[in-house]
Amino acid sequence: MTFWVFLYFAAALQAALLALALWRRPANREANRLLAVWVALAGLDLAVKAAYWHSLAPEWFRAYRFVALFPFLYGSLFYLYVRALTQGRGFRWRDGVHLLGFGVMFVANGYVWTMDHAQIAALSSRWIAGARNVGVWFDGPLFVYSLSYVAAALVRVHRHRRELRERRSDADRHSLRWIDALALCQVVIWMVAIVQAVVWMPVINYMLLFGLVAAWVCMVGWFSLNQPPVAIEPETAAVEEPVEAPDAAVDTDDARYDAVQARVAALMEGAAPLYLEPALTIGQVAKRSGYPEYLVSAVINRRFGGTFWDYINRLRVEAVRACLADIDDTRSILDIAYACGFTSKSTFNAAFKRQVGDTPSSYRKTVRPLTAADGAGPR
Repeated sequence: MTFWVFLYFAAALQAALLALALWRRPANREANRLLAVWVALAGLDLAVKAAYWHSLAPEWFRAYRFVALFPFLYGSLFYLYVRALTQGRGFRWRDGVHLLGFGVMFVANGYVWTMDHAQIAALSSRWIAGARNVGVWFDGPLFVYSLSYVAAALVRVHRHRRELRERRSDADRHSLRWIDALALCQVVIWMVAIVQAVVWMPVINYMLLFGLVAAWVCMVGWFSLNQPPVAIEPETAAVEEPVEAPDAAVDTDDARYDAVQARVAALMEGAAPLYLEPALTIGQVAKRSGYPEYLVSAVINRRFGGTFWDYINRLRVEAVRACLADIDDTRSILDIAYACGFTSKSTFNAAFKRQVGDTPSSYRKTVRPLTAADGAGPR
């Protein structure tokens, strides 16, 4: 017990410091303030549990039951955090609807808040003795409610990644991969909580459960303080298409499609093709082409095939292939990839393998002897 109490107090202290740092962090300000509240609540939860388990005093049990309702906030705060990251929209008063789960359960536990000292002492004694029916009635609603918010957050992240690929060539840099890790950690914690609630196992108990919460606080600190600023796409671009040209009109406007296709292709050729820009966006291509963004996007999707991210990466892979086949190019493969516009080694390797069917190093070894032999033969 002493080990767990020390661990919880240490995690609570770290949570307090982390919440303060997140609140003051300028990058992703709205999202980080929501995360700061979430981490602070987790720290308070751990501190109260540590105080109660250290003393086992009935006076702490009412506070213990109060923080036991905090998990009804964790899932919704995770969802609001993800929404703030992807939309740049902080907490508004109408977002109070996402806190209703906590409010309902607070009211449902009203009998605990009105107990006198003797009743609280009796309830605390039952809890210490291992009575599993103390508060067990809200476990089911808690699991369903919180996990549904985690699922909703992951759906929003998936939609964000899809939209990024439609608009940015460096979509992988802004894909919020750390959200997957946070979600996975929460799912593991909830699975342990479900097992602990359903099956009595000496190893899987409340000590382990909130030990995982303490570890989660450390993980949040690692990811959140190292996260880069998230690119928020302007909402005005989304309303451009129905104003200037409905989908039906775009589908029948073959003349404009041909012109836009030719113009975009021209921008991707020559001595300084646009795809070499590491952070190229479809808005920049549209501006250079002189055509509306929605029309450029439609042409890329239907004429060139795939998303904007797919199209630009295909061009970059072809540029890399040309450099790898050049026996006079002594640069490393990674230097060539970065020079051709890629911003991530993993993105480059995956795109190259998908398009060429071979790894960059293997392709270079295969194609260079052929190139040298061709160059040595008769012209």
